[in-house]
Amino acid sequence: MRARLALAVSGVVCELREVMLRSKPQGLLEASPKGTVPVLITRHGQVLDQSLDIMRWALEQHDPDHWLMPELGSLPDMQALIAECDGGFKRQLDRYKYPGRFASERVDETIEQNGCTAAQFQRTEGARFLAQLDAQLAKTSHLFGERAAWADMAVAPFVRQFAQTDQAWFDQQPWPDLQRWLTNWLASDLYSCTMDKYPPWVPGAAAVRFP
Repeated sequence: MRARLALAVSGVVCELREVMLRSKPQGLLEASPKGTVPVLITRHGQVLDQSLDIMRWALEQHDPDHWLMPELGSLPDMQALIAECDGGFKRQLDRYKYPGRFASERVDETIEQNGCTAAQFQRTEGARFLAQLDAQLAKTSHLFGERAAWADMAVAPFVRQFAQTDQAWFDQQPWPDLQRWLTNWLASDLYSCTMDKYPPWVPGAAAVRFP
């Protein structure tokens, strides 16, 4: 989603190949042996297989909405917030959303003492980052000013996942500005275009242009 957001806003057209990860095409593995998505291959043969790298590359080609130039703060400030999201918050999100995948991990004594499940503990830990975002959004409509920037689009997909894991719980939290920010993003045309579904790619299939 992050890669598609940046490609869509930049207007950089690519050939999209939707893949099913349970049946990875050989071309994907040849391009990126780690076998995860997204993967972007540039016209010059450069392989980018991290969503942030794809976002940055697309915006460096064309950045009509100035995502890399926030109204407030700087590019390093945005990078620091994104790193916090992709580090501790993403780890907590995964363990909250998919507790079964991490059932073999040792349970911290703090969790047992608090009498909560491991998933609930991770939700509480992740909530600290969300409260930080809410405080930042109480000052401006977006994370770094009154218009969207790279940080908004890099962080929003993970906030969406966290919220949808237990939407009723999320809606009850005292984060009005974060909830407003997320609701507006989910209602945007840009978000909608990243959610379009495409048939799985097979060799020889007609090219699908995006955006």
